[in-house]
Amino acid sequence: MKVIWNDEIVERSEVKIDMEDRGYQFADGIYDVVRAYNGKFFTLNEHVDRLFSSAEKIELRLPFTKEKLKEMLSELIKINNIDTGNVYMQVTRGIGIPRNHPYPDPEEVSPVFTATTTIVARDQEKMDRGMSALIVPDLRWLRCDIKSISLLGNIMAKHEAHKKGADEAILHREGIVTECSSSNVWMIKNDTIYTHPDGNLVLPGITKLVLLRVAQNAGLSVKEEAFTLEDLKKSDEVFASSTTMEAMPITSIDGNPVGTGQRGPVVKKLQQLYVDAVENECGKVR
Repeated sequence: MKVIWNDEIVERSEVKIDMEDRGYQFADGIYDVVRAYNGKFFTLNEHVDRLFSSAEKIELRLPFTKEKLKEMLSELIKINNIDTGNVYMQVTRGIGIPRNHPYPDPEEVSPVFTATTTIVARDQEKMDRGMSALIVPDLRWLRCDIKSISLLGNIMAKHEAHKKGADEAILHREGIVTECSSSNVWMIKNDTIYTHPDGNLVLPGITKLVLLRVAQNAGLSVKEEAFTLEDLKKSDEVFASSTTMEAMPITSIDGNPVGTGQRGPVVKKLQQLYVDAVENECGKVR
């Protein structure tokens, strides 16, 4: 398996990460995940823009241009023969000696970039059936708009959901729903689609961006507006969105059915609109 290490495509076994790397010691870094269908990236520009935005927010100087990064990623999926799958990319601030909390002088450190590929098929059966969720307090930091590699809060929430037999955790801050542990969350009431507006408390999801666009173009009623746990409990439909899940129905929350307990008509419509957008860019989805 080939990977990207800094500015080269090499065998995975060749990669060496220093124990003094600030990503290892401080989680001082960022990441992103972009998906390919039929060997073609979907929304690559948006994912690269988000990586650069996260870097800017933590004063991390990236060692390449956007165009160079896109060239490297495209070459990687070609070499690894990725048809339907994901590319995970990560940048850390680099090796800082001696260990010290403040950002080191950017002239004295070199960021470390890595990217790997994974074949991940679309789970159409699950997208038809839906998944379960558990409500969990949002105990993460207050800069969730930065796609930081520091994901312990997300991991703890997801683990809590899995301990109770749920697929995902729906997070809230004092009763206001924010997002899920690894996805954005939406609810539908009286044919109106709601999702938390972008800001420091949620990740600006690329799939969310696409869904907002296709829903509005289709004439659906959409509101980027925060909603409460009480609103969630009274909703007709709920779904999560992410790069890999696309639009995934949530059919039960805390063991209670959402609406009819099955995928609803609005989510089904959104799923098809999303597939249409993918096919317009990448060809027939399988």
